[in-house]
Amino acid sequence: MATNTQEQKSQAGRHQEVGHKSLLQSDALYQYILETSVYPREPEPMKELRELTAKHPWNLMTTSADEGQFLNMLLKIINAKNTMEIGVYTGYSLLATALALPDDGKILAMDINRENYELGLPVIQKAGVADKIDFREGPAMPVLDQLVEDEKNHGSFDFIFVDADKDNYINYHKRLIELVKVGGLIGYDNTLWNGSVVAPPDAPLRKYVRYYRDFVLELNKALAADPRIEICMLPVGDGTTLCRRLK
Repeated sequence: MATNTQEQKSQAGRHQEVGHKSLLQSDALYQYILETSVYPREPEPMKELRELTAKHPWNLMTTSADEGQFLNMLLKIINAKNTMEIGVYTGYSLLATALALPDDGKILAMDINRENYELGLPVIQKAGVADKIDFREGPAMPVLDQLVEDEKNHGSFDFIFVDADKDNYINYHKRLIELVKVGGLIGYDNTLWNGSVVAPPDAPLRKYVRYYRDFVLELNKALAADPRIEICMLPVGDGTTLCRRLK
């Protein structure tokens, strides 16, 4: 059994990011990344929304600060203008996207819970980027089906970020591959799923982790075999897989 002193040292070495999903083995190393690279350069609105979200009982659902920084830079690199986000929660990744887009950039954002989105909306409005967001409350699938039906929407999105119901990721992909442009990116969050993708069958996992693990494994296998895309799986946040449409 660890002594009190040992426990105190262990806690002192843990990072302070609420709702984090880092897969780094060292909490101290993750805290170093946050304090050295992420927090000092984090835009004030994102910091405000991150701290607001940390008080929410479901804060584990939020995008981590390092992933938010990564998305913000990625969108600038690819000069994204027309984007989509499935799964919004309080809007941390949505704000990271909105801040990266040009003044005439647009985000089609979908979530089943408007209440959570409205929690972060005042911060988004204060940041002056709310006009870039078209928020739709409800399941994403009917909206996607409607978009796919109209051929003018095919290949019209520069970037799409998915952080929603893992059991629908495969269904989303079937539709999103039609909507993202050739050369555009789709980002799937949680593709390493708390590290459970390599956990043995008898591992003591939380119920929700165990339930969604098979869906995540199915997605990862499907993406790796999809000839229409090239992929890059990154250990950022809880695992982020970028898919670049080839054809």
